[in-house]
Amino acid sequence: RRALGYQRSPERIRAGKGEMSDIITVTGNVAGPPEFKITAGGLAVANFRLGSAQRRLDRSTGTWVDDGTNWYNVSAFRGLAEHIAASVTKGEPLVVTGRLRLRAWESGGKKGVSIDIDADTVGHDLRWGTSTYTKQSTAQGAASTSETPPAVAQDAWAAPGAEDAATPTLPSETPF
Repeated sequence: RRALGYQRSPERIRAGKGEMSDIITVTGNVAGPPEFKITAGGLAVANFRLGSAQRRLDRSTGTWVDDGTNWYNVSAFRGLAEHIAASVTKGEPLVVTGRLRLRAWESGGKKGVSIDIDADTVGHDLRWGTSTYTKQSTAQGAASTSETPPAVAQDAWAAPGAEDAATPTLPSETPF
């Protein structure tokens, strides 16, 4: 390992402070409205719960049966948090990718493990519906009060000046 230029300390790994993290991708439905807040330090944070129903095929009956639900606490920060607050509502199917964190808890004599995901990406699961994408420019954040020009709001792919261009005609035959 020294040849690679690093050495991991066994003490750091045992203490849960290793250099590696587990990346997980989960599909599921949003359990409630995302909670959005700005911390005292100005950091945007969004939190929501994601339920991922487990189903399996019962070979004896040939039918799908519910096999429990896994629950995840999802946290997102900065621009992703702002976009979640503007885009995600209760009940929507999502795909979430992020770092997995297992956190032990104890309350009222009960013990358990909370499964948390620090989200890197969040998107709608398009197996169940459609979605419209609106790109945020770097100068215009989600918290900005400036409005998008109507031409851009109608067509997010339009280039400046494209509203004056004639619509191209497409050949009637398949090109292959």
